[in-house]
Amino acid sequence: MNNEDREMKGSDLLVAALENEGVDRIFGVPGEENLDVVESLRKSSIELVVTRHEQPAAFMAATHGRLTGRPGVALSTLGPGALNLSTGAAYGLLGGMPMVLITGQKAIHVSRQAHFQIVDVVASMKPLTKLSQQIVSASSIATVVRNAFRIAMEERPGPVHLELPEDVAAEKVSGVSVVPVHPTDLPAPSMDAVRKAAELILSAKCPLLMFGAGASRPRLAPALSEFVRRVKIPFFNTQMGKGAVGGASDYYVGTAALSERDYVHRAIDCADLIITIGHDTIEKPPFIMGRGRHQVLHIGFTPATVEEVYYPQAELIGDIAKGLDMLATETEGKLKQTTQWDGVRADILRHIGARANEDRFPLTPQRIVHDVRQVMPPDGIVALDNGMYKIWFARNYRTDVANTLLLDNALATMGAGLPSGMMAALLNPKRRVLVVAGDGGFMMNSQELETAQRLKLDLVVLVIEDHAYGMIRWKQAVDGFADAGMTFGNPDFVVYAQSYGAQGHRVTEAGGLAPTLEKAFAAGGLHLVVVPVDYSENVRVLVDELADMQQQE
Repeated sequence: MNNEDREMKGSDLLVAALENEGVDRIFGVPGEENLDVVESLRKSSIELVVTRHEQPAAFMAATHGRLTGRPGVALSTLGPGALNLSTGAAYGLLGGMPMVLITGQKAIHVSRQAHFQIVDVVASMKPLTKLSQQIVSASSIATVVRNAFRIAMEERPGPVHLELPEDVAAEKVSGVSVVPVHPTDLPAPSMDAVRKAAELILSAKCPLLMFGAGASRPRLAPALSEFVRRVKIPFFNTQMGKGAVGGASDYYVGTAALSERDYVHRAIDCADLIITIGHDTIEKPPFIMGRGRHQVLHIGFTPATVEEVYYPQAELIGDIAKGLDMLATETEGKLKQTTQWDGVRADILRHIGARANEDRFPLTPQRIVHDVRQVMPPDGIVALDNGMYKIWFARNYRTDVANTLLLDNALATMGAGLPSGMMAALLNPKRRVLVVAGDGGFMMNSQELETAQRLKLDLVVLVIEDHAYGMIRWKQAVDGFADAGMTFGNPDFVVYAQSYGAQGHRVTEAGGLAPTLEKAFAAGGLHLVVVPVDYSENVRVLVDELADMQQQE
């Protein structure tokens, strides 16, 4: 007897529809209104991963979408639990990460508790999702779930929210089956658009490629590398486009960790045409456009969003992989090669790599990035939280494999690093995964160490300690304000880790970080390593040194 012939509860049909979409895990904190769903999950092939707060559950679901291209799923109850998913929804929306959020609600046909715990979650989620919808009947569940996953994965990907009231979850329904999943393909750009783009490239004296957040879609990496190999145009990337093409390439000139006046902007200033691939203006600007400065060709799944800092003169829209193959066919072997880039690239990489081996203690950010790179293999994944160190990793960390440096340059929220790393470890149990978080961001979701330990993850968490909200403290100093309101105390992180059953380590000398991380990875299991940082380099390098460079020019 198939699903269409037998009577099912709404919650059973929901879970069957999720199984039909290939869902194998759901993350969250259930409540009274989800009990039918929990029971249906218990009898299914889907694992319910209970987290200690709803926010990290949403971060994990979003990271699943980011790394696989398939929506991750997070679950919460009504009211306060549902509202705790909000930051994760915004994280997925701004970051272009497909995910499905399922929240509970009181019965909608009978109200025995008046408005106890009830807020309009559907309305609150509308500006944070691509679609927010209440399921009003069990018979519609199969089509609603299929539509939710389709919308979540469509370009531009993002979150979809479904609210399932408890009486709809318990409702019996028959004659309904799941909706088959069918693949969809994006159309290729028109040949006319490809020829116009090719003419623009071939007429440029110094074209430069830029890979943005949209270039990091899991399926795109081979096509991007092949395009660079064929056209031989130098490239840089945004923070979220980092690794789209390996940094070991001879054509790599750096990462735009700042919006302007960094060393990589010397290459941008040399270009008369910037070809942006997958750029999304939701990301902090990698460069500021100036009229008459250079032309911009936008290559993307969707048309460009015109902003004050970004207004391309030409666009190539459609399936990026197909478009790049067509464009390479039109331009391969026809570009005039210039030696101008060689000196610029060498100078940029020399400055970025400076002082990476200093024996100063506490460690400089450059030394931390250097030592992390030494212990991480090419396919090792580093999941960053948000803080001052993110700029240093974006600038200095060379990536060879796509999606091996996970950072958020869209919502740029603190607290996402640990859940993101946990999801990466779940998906890649044979690869090294390292979480890098400041002491401020780590403590925002540090309770998930218990979840990581319960899941028996092999995961190393590096906490960079400065007893302050370091990035804002840096901005405060740069803007000439007094040092105030940014500092705090910390627990003994070694003991804190041990209280969760993890191993704790503290780095006490400049040469201690790399061997401590290596030892932790070799041992397996869950480890927390705390390292103090000397952030005086923030002003010396990112303010004074860059100002001197501008004056010399």
